[in-house]
Amino acid sequence: MDILTLEHFAARVNETFYSVGDGNAPFVLVEVKPLAAPTMAGMLRAPFSLLFRNCSPILFTQKIFQMKHEAIGEVGIFLVPVARDQEGFLYQAVFN
Repeated sequence: MDILTLEHFAARVNETFYSVGDGNAPFVLVEVKPLAAPTMAGMLRAPFSLLFRNCSPILFTQKIFQMKHEAIGEVGIFLVPVARDQEGFLYQAVFN
């Protein structure tokens, strides 16, 4: 697969990704955001972050989730729990 960029995810907000290794746990992509970071020579992509919501009452620990999406395919994404709201837990991925 190509190097993932913000453009791969930008049109996927509010779509569901499934964690294959966790019983197909659903994670809804709620935010795709470019990061204000200096671009250095040789960088393969501009930095960006993703924010996912999982509505399970169980908190997943930070790890690489093998995520599956019908348009993107299957890809490993390192997610870190960053917050909790009334709908569930929020998990962030940072690509730099």
